[in-house]
Amino acid sequence: MAEGGNDEIMQDVNAVPTCISAMIDTGSVETHRYFLAQRTVLEMLHDRGHAVPEEKLHRTLADFRSWWEINPDIERLELSFPLVSDSSKKTKVIFCGPEPIKKGHMREIFARIGNEGFTRLILVLQSKMTSGARDNAKDLFRNKLEIFKIGELLVNITKHVLKPKHQILTPEEKYELLMKYKVEDHQLPRMLEKDAVARYYGLEKGTVVKVTYEGELTGTHETYRCVL
Repeated sequence: MAEGGNDEIMQDVNAVPTCISAMIDTGSVETHRYFLAQRTVLEMLHDRGHAVPEEKLHRTLADFRSWWEINPDIERLELSFPLVSDSSKKTKVIFCGPEPIKKGHMREIFARIGNEGFTRLILVLQSKMTSGARDNAKDLFRNKLEIFKIGELLVNITKHVLKPKHQILTPEEKYELLMKYKVEDHQLPRMLEKDAVARYYGLEKGTVVKVTYEGELTGTHETYRCVL
């Protein structure tokens, strides 16, 4: 082989470690987890119909780290957005710290945000929550309360390639469906309120969801499920 060819091969070999290292995340695991969880929450609120700014939806990990590392305070991860269809209905999202959540933490949160006028509260936990704290949270926050573990938000389940498409029916669409098939909603196949997709969209009992499956062998077919 010509000497020039050997030089080119050596250059390619030396470039490999640089290419690989460029693909490795050298930042902290903590900030990466916060970034992924907050991104999923933003996408979740957007899919629920909240007015989430586009720049927040498309923020990169590098941008997040630059913003976060200036002042790594857990309270800065909080989010609050109104519904596009009704600005009086607002969802508040609070990220809790790594310590176990007890009653005292719930009282502190309520004292800080109790008068903000939100209609739905989402708590993102990094640790366990005592049963007393859960009961206390339900007593303090009379509106809808949802609790997610941060590990559940590291991936947006609705974007998984194997997850079928879910479409939430409007009350009018639900009525037309029930009239068409002459059934009651409880006679439809069920989706539990604690189902991962139902929790992602914050679905209430009685909501009907159209599920579309697509496969190379089975083709496209649809079914309807009612949240119970």
